[in-house]
Order: sequence, then structure tokens, then C-alpha cells
Amino acid sequence: MIEERYNVKNVESKWQEFWAENKTFEVLEDKSKEKYYVLAMFPYPSGQLHVGHMRNYTMSDIVARYKKSSGYNVMNPMGWDAFGLPAENAAIENNIHPEKWTYENAEAMRKDMQLMGLAIDWSREIATCSPEYYKHEQKFFLDFFKSGLAYQKESWVNWDPVENTVLANEQVVDGCGWRSGVPVERRKLNQWSLKITDFADDLLEGLEQLENWPDRVRTMQDNWIGKSKGLQMHFYLAGSNDLPIDTIEIFTTRPDTLFGASFLAISPDHPLTTELAKSNSEIADFVADCHRQGTSEEALEKAEKRGVDTGLEVKHPFMDKTLKVFVANFVLMDYGTGAVFACPAHDQRDLDFARKYGLDVVPVVIPEDKKTEDFTIENEAYTGDGFLQNSDFLNGMDIEAAKANIIDRIEKAGDGTGTTTYRLRDWGISRQRYWGCPIPVIHCDACGTVPVPDDELPVTLPTDVDFSIAGSPLANHPTWKNCSCPKCGKDALRETDTFDTFFESSWYYLRYCDPKNTESGFDREKVNYWCPVDQYVGGIEHAVMHLLYARFFNRALKKSGYLDFDEPFESLFTQGMVTHETYKDKNGKWLAPSQIILSSNGSATNKIDGSPVTIGRIEKMSKSKKNVVGLQEVSENYGMDSARLLILSDSPPERDLEWTESGIEGAWKYINRLWRMISQSKTKLPEIGTALPDILSDSDKAIMGVIHKAIHDISEDLDRLHFNRSVARIRELSNSLSDYDNDKDNNPAILLFGFETLIQLFSPMMPHLGEELWQHLGHKNLVVNAVWPKADKSFLVSDSVTIAVQVNGKLRATINMPRDVDKDKAENIALDEPNVQKAIGEKTVRRIIVVPNRIVNVVI
Repeated sequence: MIEERYNVKNVESKWQEFWAENKTFEVLEDKSKEKYYVLAMFPYPSGQLHVGHMRNYTMSDIVARYKKSSGYNVMNPMGWDAFGLPAENAAIENNIHPEKWTYENAEAMRKDMQLMGLAIDWSREIATCSPEYYKHEQKFFLDFFKSGLAYQKESWVNWDPVENTVLANEQVVDGCGWRSGVPVERRKLNQWSLKITDFADDLLEGLEQLENWPDRVRTMQDNWIGKSKGLQMHFYLAGSNDLPIDTIEIFTTRPDTLFGASFLAISPDHPLTTELAKSNSEIADFVADCHRQGTSEEALEKAEKRGVDTGLEVKHPFMDKTLKVFVANFVLMDYGTGAVFACPAHDQRDLDFARKYGLDVVPVVIPEDKKTEDFTIENEAYTGDGFLQNSDFLNGMDIEAAKANIIDRIEKAGDGTGTTTYRLRDWGISRQRYWGCPIPVIHCDACGTVPVPDDELPVTLPTDVDFSIAGSPLANHPTWKNCSCPKCGKDALRETDTFDTFFESSWYYLRYCDPKNTESGFDREKVNYWCPVDQYVGGIEHAVMHLLYARFFNRALKKSGYLDFDEPFESLFTQGMVTHETYKDKNGKWLAPSQIILSSNGSATNKIDGSPVTIGRIEKMSKSKKNVVGLQEVSENYGMDSARLLILSDSPPERDLEWTESGIEGAWKYINRLWRMISQSKTKLPEIGTALPDILSDSDKAIMGVIHKAIHDISEDLDRLHFNRSVARIRELSNSLSDYDNDKDNNPAILLFGFETLIQLFSPMMPHLGEELWQHLGHKNLVVNAVWPKADKSFLVSDSVTIAVQVNGKLRATINMPRDVDKDKAENIALDEPNVQKAIGEKTVRRIIVVPNRIVNVVI
């Protein structure tokens, strides 16, 4: 007996249990079938999920279900990016061990994902904090170390004073720690790094092959790698001094502007700065202040340009003048040589600095449409194209010709060379925290840095750590770091730094292919079957961290003999965010949507005391602002299929989506409508497998055309990840089938076919409802295992076509005509159109041109 009202709780729990018990989505390698590897970026196990987290998992799930029904051998795994500072901070705040906190959160989030109805192969679940996982990355690291891809040296690093750890350049956002949000400091520490710079050109060239990646992501990686061709040259110091050098070597990408140079700037970390600071307190204080400032290029761009005059001057190579040398806060030591010549007219940073310190501003590149004598620079540097002026032998040349000329002259003089440099720096992987993978090396006074032997891996973390002491918990541990040298047997110390957590996420997609392997990170044959990932889904915020590191890591593993391919992810999709209104109570404290009452006039009150609530901006769902909607709340009131439908339907998937109460209610109503339409059809449906009739009425032909067009269009939409369009087409199809159901002359077999097709087409989006209605029609198999419908092309050819009617080439009307209608009838139909008659007026029709099935053009 079918219930009149859709019992969403019973239905969704029923199918979730069925999928789990029957291991519906577990998969093995099968060389007889074409594979499809779909992957959503795995989450950090921070606690319960909310609907803001649903979007990327729902999208990857639709792809998995659609491809499975299309006959592919689909792998859709999930795991936990489980190391990281939040667990360590939670341990401090709640007096709980990070491991316990992490696994409890992972368990809660696994249940949330199962509640969503995700088609995940849970037999492949991984957690990066498990020794069974990180023992293999320790082996990778040792192979990198032996091949020279990993090294340790003292270097300037980004230090987060809140998290008490080093950050990679990519983890500094606007001068602040990417998680803490506080200004980063510069410190000099002994650090482990990976030679990502060895792969800079390969990573750039590889971007050209990633045609199925968003252009925005490829551009961001291109800019981050930052390949620059330019000139590295020496400026000779003027006058006498006691310094151990007589030149300052600079790098520039704009040698064409050399005649506009008005000063030299060196980094606060430049060796010359260090030397000068020994006897100059003003420079020493300035350097110390710079080390308390943001260090990323973005932060330096926004910061006030400041400097200190060193008292030194250098000679201009082609002019009879000298240039002052400043220590400047906007020059990075790790780009080029840590010194630049400054041309204020054509670089905004240089211009800001020159205006502040009263230095010359001489324009040397003049736009084509300007005269030299009329062109001046005020508050904005000119960075466009033009021709050289005020530049002696360069005058009249374009920029590229001037660059080549200067480089040639400097090289012939023996004062420099044309060269290429990169913005990309080696990846610093040392972190001074506890909850991370230990770096598997030992430091011995006699033998130096010694790799931990393979048979002693994994090096595991101690469980008895004290987080109350400032600094690295591993360095402060009384015994863990003490060991014997594997070479000489003498007392030695373990490395107390741990890996940056991006190390773990740089190869997890490979581990999914062989998650139970205890001998190695993965079996090469299994990886060659599954990889590369066919469809990767995640946020744009990972463009220059995780996605760049994973591309490098894949290449490093290939160089070390583990892999046979370069790129880990064939296609990438970056979904938009889920947003919601924000609310504050009378005291300015954030309120959750469940804590307020919205009235019909758009105002809001506090549920507790009825006081007015301030409705704020629509922002990304965030626990800190409490504008989140819990999965349990949605599941109880509307079911997860309703949430999935809303997430897919109201916005293109790459754009942000606003979650509203009216939106989820609308999705819930539509699901109930589908339930009633199929489970309580006005037509007595035949048994499944009933053949379609050979002879079709006009209404039969029309609905068959609608069904097959929906199959064709929705399949194309899903192939292109146009989920919102596919939802719209499903609604159109259901409307047409409802009308056909109400037609007393309908054919029950055709209606059954229509219902079956509709269920198959919407089941990737609403899988619980799909399985329940599929079973209701009498099917014994699962709809997710049913073969995806194929469009019959004979039904895609419409009996009518839309024709453009023109008068003297101007569009006056569009009309529907029978396909292949004869010329005379087409002319008569066109001439009967009121707008056409109005355009003709009293004039004589000279001739009519008919292009069959396309255009009728009336010439007057």
C-alpha cells in the first residue's frame, strides 16, 4: 500500500541502510570496463557538517551516479585530511588528545555524509594521521632526500606568532597567516624544503595540457610560478668605503627603463643590509620592524612603501650620474637577487617610494598617442606599451627592442647577463608542531643528517605530550627525540619538526587506489588503472596551494620511480559557495537561523525573548557567524533529497548559491509532487517490460519527443556539469508527463516508459526518491545500476520548426511551421503575420526568398 504522503524519513534511512549493507558502491579494478575516478577534495575532520559543506560532495556524487549508470567502473572514495593545528588547539582548549578529537570528528562527519546519501566506497576510507598512511609518505620523503629533491638549510621563513609555526609562502595571505589571520613575522631557521623550483618549467608547460581546468585556476598557478625573463647586472659603488664588495647585483624584468632609474633598493634581508646594520642603528631598527611586517608579495603591495637611505650610491652604467641606495620594505630577498633598480615612472611601488622620499620621476616609455613634452606622471605609474624617449640610444624603440638592446650592451660589457627567474620558491615543509607526520631523519654529531632506515618506519608520534610549554611539543618532549644513530650507534637526536599538512594531501588520491597496502603506498598497476583522477571537485581557494603541490608531488614521485604519468587530475571543477543571511541580537552577538523568527514583512525577532534581530549581509556559511543550517535539521524537516535539489537548482554550480527557507520548501514540495504523480498515477500502469506500441497517436509522438529530448539534453548537461540546467529540464519533463497522465487517450505503456525515464534522469540528484519510486514501479534491481537511457534520434527531429521572417533583411516575426513545408505555403503563412503586413504597408512585394526550415525574407 503506497502512502499518500511521502514518508521521507523512512525512505531515506531505508535506502541509506540498504546501500551500506549491500556495499552498493564498493568497487574493484575491472579491465573489461572503462574506469571513471571521481573525487571530492577530502575534508579536515573538524566536527559536524552543515549544508554549506554539501555542495561539492553532492556535485561529485551526481557525477559518480551518472557515470555508474552509464556503464563505467566508478570509484568515488572519501577520507580525512586529519593532521593539523585545529586538533592540537582543541587538545589545549578541551584537554583531549588530538588523535581522539580527530577520530571522533571523523566518525560524526562520516555519519553526516551517509545521511546525504552519497555513493561513496567506504571500504577505501583513509585518515592521513594513521601510521598506516604516513609511513609511506615518510618513505617518499627519504627517496626525495636521497635524490636531492629534499634538503635542509638555514633560511628566512614566515613565522606565525599565534600558531608558533612556519608557513609556506602560499600560506601567507595579505601578510597574515592563512588560518590565524595575524601578521606574519620573518625568522631565520633551519628548515626542510622540497625542490619544487626544479619543476617550475614543467609545471608551467603542463598547465597548457589541462584543458578541462578552469582558466582562472590555471592563470593563478601561472602567476604564482611567475616566470620572468630579464637582466641580472652589476651596479658599481661610487666613492670609497670599507665594505667587502664594490658592486650591487640587481635583477630586473624591465631593463628598457634603465634610463628612468632614480635609486637602487635592497631587501632588509640582503647581505649588504646585514653588514650595514652592524654599524647603523637606524638600518638595524628598520630591519627589525620589517621582520614584524607581512611578508607576502600581496601584503607588500598594499603596505606603505618605506625605506632607509644607506648613504651609499652607485654609478649609472650609461649616464653621468649616481643613484642612491635604500633598504626598502617592498624588496624580497628570495626573488631575483634581493636588489632592484627603481624606475618610478613605470612601476607603482617605485613611484610611491619616490614621492615619499622626493626622488626623481623620469618617464622613458611614452604612449603612442602622446608627445614626450606633454607626458607627465602624477600619482599613477604608466605600465602600458609605447616607445622609448629620454633614453639616449634607445629613443624611438619599442619596449621589446629596447630590452634586447640593453641586455646585449650589458653582456658585452661583462657587467651582467640576460636571465630567467621565478616567483615560485622551494616548498618549505618543516612545521614546529606536534600533530603532523614526523620527518624521518636523525641528527648525529659524528655522521650528520642520517635517514631513518626503511625497516624502522613509521616514526610515530609520542602519545604523552605536554602542550602547556611554549614551542614545539616534540622538541620539548623529555625522551622521544633521543635515539641512537643508525650509522655509528652513538647518541643522536630525532628531527622534531613535522611535515606541512599539505604533504599528506599531495598524494592521497593515489592511496585511495590501494588503501590497504602495507608494503607500499600503492600498487603501480592499480594506480595505472584508476589514475589520473577523471573529475576532481573542490574550492578555488586551493588553486595555488594544494593543487600546485599535488601537481609537483606527482612529478616528484614519477622522478623517484613510483609513477608513469605527470598530471594527477584530468578535469577540475571549482564549485561556488553556499551563502545565507547573517543575524545579530540586540547585543551584537551572532544568531543562528534556528534562533530567529522571520515575519512576512521581512523583519526578524529573537525566538527567546522576541527582541528585534538585525538582518545582516548574505555571506558564506560560517560557524563563526552562525549562519549555518545543520544537516540533521534539514533531514528531519525536508529530507536530504530536498537539500540536494536546492543546492543544484537555483544557481550555476560555479557560482555562489543562497540558501533560503523558501528555497528548501519549494524543493520539498516538488519532491512530494513527483511522489504523488508516479505513485498515485491516474493511469493504471502496466507491468515493467511492457513493449511500446508500434503505432503512435499525435499526442504519443509528442510526449515521446519530449522524453527523448530530455534524455539527450540532460545527458549533455551532466557531461558538462550544468546541474542547474538539468534540474530545470527534469521539471519540464515532469510537467509534460503530468499532462500526458491527465490525457484520457494516453497510452499506459508510454506513460510507464516516461515515468521510468524521469526516475532514471533525476535519481543522481534525488537518489532516495529515485530508488523508492523505481521499486514502486516493480523493478527488482537498483535504479543506480540500471542502464542510463539513450535518446532515440528519430524522436529528436521535430515535426515543426521555428522560422525567422524578415522584411528586407530585418527580422519582423518568428513563426512555427510544419517541417519541410512547401514554398507557397511558407510564403502565405509568413505574409499573414501582422508585423510582416505592417512592415510591407502599401509597398509592392517584389519577391520572396524561402530558405527551407530556416528563413523567409520578403523583399519590397
